[in-house]
Amino acid sequence: MAADDGANFKEVIARALAPVAEFLNDPGVSEVLINGPHQIFVERKGKLELTTASFPDEDNLQAAINSIAQSVGRRINKDEPRLDARLPIIEGSPASGSRIAAVLPPISRQGTVISIRKFTSSKITPADYIKYGTISPDAWMFLDLCMYLGKNIIVSGGTGSGKTTLLSLLCSRIPKGQRVLVIEDSSELQIDYDHVVRFETRQADLLGKGEVSIKDLLKSALRLRPDRIIVGEVRGSEALELINAMNTGHKGSMGTVHANTPEDAIVRLEALAAGGDAKISEKALTAQVSSAIEIIVQISRYSDGSRKIGAISEVRGIDEKGKYIVVPIFEIQKLTRKADGKLEGGIEPTGNMPSFYQEILDNKINFPAVKFQKPVKAA
Repeated sequence: MAADDGANFKEVIARALAPVAEFLNDPGVSEVLINGPHQIFVERKGKLELTTASFPDEDNLQAAINSIAQSVGRRINKDEPRLDARLPIIEGSPASGSRIAAVLPPISRQGTVISIRKFTSSKITPADYIKYGTISPDAWMFLDLCMYLGKNIIVSGGTGSGKTTLLSLLCSRIPKGQRVLVIEDSSELQIDYDHVVRFETRQADLLGKGEVSIKDLLKSALRLRPDRIIVGEVRGSEALELINAMNTGHKGSMGTVHANTPEDAIVRLEALAAGGDAKISEKALTAQVSSAIEIIVQISRYSDGSRKIGAISEVRGIDEKGKYIVVPIFEIQKLTRKADGKLEGGIEPTGNMPSFYQEILDNKINFPAVKFQKPVKAA
């Protein structure tokens, strides 16, 4: 973006979002939620707080979101009452890099609803993840070796659970010397890696032309000599293309999906893949999915606002009834609420050995079998 364009963008955003500027500038606020002109919540440390801020009226709020949409080449109106956009990263802009989603009335019954998820330029390290209690040292080492061995991984979780942050962190652990192609609806992943090619989808223009979907970009990516393909979020029939890529030599590919458990995640992937136009039987599709996905990492946001990895599970094919066999290798067994309201506890080994443990030994990775043993609880 040119300097003049950046200055204009900053001015547009500053004017449009003036009523919530203090929250956008507050590093302790991770998200701003506008429920109509007179009700605005913010998220701090995973908890929602009602503020006293407001917009003058609904007309002003709609004018604000319309200005934002136009500034990033998108549109939102009565014919297209939904907006999902990523704002460009511009130094000095209070909403720099933020992801904005909006819905207009009458689809939204309480006026225009806007979510502004703030972009953070600070990079989380594995040490931070362990320090915050998101994961244990051994569980992280296991994920690290899965990345080294090129296991196909799906990160599963709900909205705001930290899927994108975790996927970014995993991508930074890809061994050197590979070509990584990243495909997203809006560029959010922060990947610290040498050889990364990034693609972003494009919406159709006013005439309904020019759309470029994740599915389109996946097809192009397969012709561009990728070693690994990363899909920021799998939400449609592009799931089939990703599964095919995983099954045709692109080991170590990854993506995220909205689901509450590892078992739900793989079933959802199959349902998304089945929504495509490819003619494939349910039995064949189930077999392809079970062959493609090797590890599912479940991350969740808990009631105390903390984010924790709740399970790291291995997919071991399908049983005689055609159901997926999903075996937890690490899992949170129990969380205890302390006096201050914080949840104590974390992910632990389940006693299940990964089916590829011999591969770990063959690669001379120092991860002894004892690390998979279930801890003995004191009486």
